[in-house]
Amino acid sequence: MRLLTVEDEPDLGILLHEALSRAGFATDLVTGIADAEDHLALAAYDAMILDLGLADGDGLTLLCAVRRRANMLPVLILTARDAPEDRVTGLDAGADDYLIKPFHMPELISRVRALLRRPNAALGVILELGDLVLDTAARQAKVGTTALILSLREMALLELLLRRQGRVVTREAIEQGLYGFDTTLGSNAVEVLVHRLRRKLADADARAVVHTLRGVGYLLSEPG
Repeated sequence: MRLLTVEDEPDLGILLHEALSRAGFATDLVTGIADAEDHLALAAYDAMILDLGLADGDGLTLLCAVRRRANMLPVLILTARDAPEDRVTGLDAGADDYLIKPFHMPELISRVRALLRRPNAALGVILELGDLVLDTAARQAKVGTTALILSLREMALLELLLRRQGRVVTREAIEQGLYGFDTTLGSNAVEVLVHRLRRKLADADARAVVHTLRGVGYLLSEPG
């Protein structure tokens, strides 16, 4: 899952980026409205964390622009504005949640996950293919009764392939879904990640197999 964080306080931005990455999210960090608009035009995000007091304007301006486009991207406002009327204004403008600075990082991550568990959002569903099961909320994968021990990136790849099971997923789609713009990828990074996941599925005797369609992408399916 990929998040966009809009925060112009450098130290806090770095802390957010690192904490969200450790929690398993691919995260892009920008410091203003203009850069945020550019990123939203280039990538598909699962949620946005939005500061309001930005150097190039009020974050509410960005939020209103997103909602005018009928974009239902989940948005968590993260701000020092703590007056009740500020919360009302932010929520009425289209925010899904409102968290006041200073805050506890575990609470922010929990709130992001709660947003992603809402109907039609990214979390909160059980994905299955034969004996392979992934609980997207608990972040647990099993083959039958055997738990799969996966890295954060392997888990994210498995989720992406399960959500599109039976369909080809291009290398570009994997890169966009699993990595931020600031991540430097080796030429074979995706191939190595797919190889590790494929091996772990095989070691657990999963019926599901990750197939490589050379020049096209990857396909998760059971032998027909």
